[in-house]
Amino acid sequence: MTKTFIDYEVSDAVATITLDRPEAANAQTLELLDELDAAWRRAADDPEVRVIILQANGRHFSAGHDIKGVGGESNGAPPKWTLEGIYEIESRRFLEYSLRWRNVPKPSIAAVQGVCISGGLLLAWPCDLIIAADNATFSDPVVNMGIGGVEYHGHTWEMGPRKAKELLFTGRKMDAYEAERVGMVNRVVPLADLREATRALAAEIATKHPFALRQAKRAVNQTLDVQGFYAAVQSVFDIHQTGHGHALSESGMPILMLLDGMKEQLAKPSSNGR
Repeated sequence: MTKTFIDYEVSDAVATITLDRPEAANAQTLELLDELDAAWRRAADDPEVRVIILQANGRHFSAGHDIKGVGGESNGAPPKWTLEGIYEIESRRFLEYSLRWRNVPKPSIAAVQGVCISGGLLLAWPCDLIIAADNATFSDPVVNMGIGGVEYHGHTWEMGPRKAKELLFTGRKMDAYEAERVGMVNRVVPLADLREATRALAAEIATKHPFALRQAKRAVNQTLDVQGFYAAVQSVFDIHQTGHGHALSESGMPILMLLDGMKEQLAKPSSNGR
């Protein structure tokens, strides 16, 4: 039987999508991302669903891309170690998926605990609201790896330009309380209360008229797009690809292979102990 990495359930007008790869800190293989996209589509198409929750089993929300699981197609084809091949994989899984999830015409809430590193941001940021456990941290340390930021560049919009530059330049972890202060997180709750608090918020939102919810979400997203969000994300994705081109020209190896040596550093706890 094929292993699945996503749990999906609907109850009281709320669809709950759960990342279920806790033994790997919910690191993302191509198969996991494809399953996740299918779950988002299922929730979007279900007229009984009014609100979507994205959560994760285990200690961590997501440690980002699985270094050994994003190098080839999900059908087992060999890796495409060319810039064209990397671009093809990332444009679909790391950009197109995130933009589609962002624009699902139903409110969505991410429940984040533990680490949310680089590719993990591509899962949380497309959600309309983020509830963070008090042990949650957010980071995008890929400048340490010779690339300018993760593929879906929400940084500037999520935390403002100066804080975005600080996080990218240093690679440090932002704790949940700082994320709340800069507006990236809506609420911080004790870890033990994360799912209950997220469910309560989803239940409250689900009592509202679905047409009004859709229009409210559309209004905010379109306001951001008029300000340049969509065009910026698309153009910065192309800038991101120059990092892969640089790695290939310097070493003959793609960034994804060079990342393998960074795992221990990324797994270290933040300096404030959260």
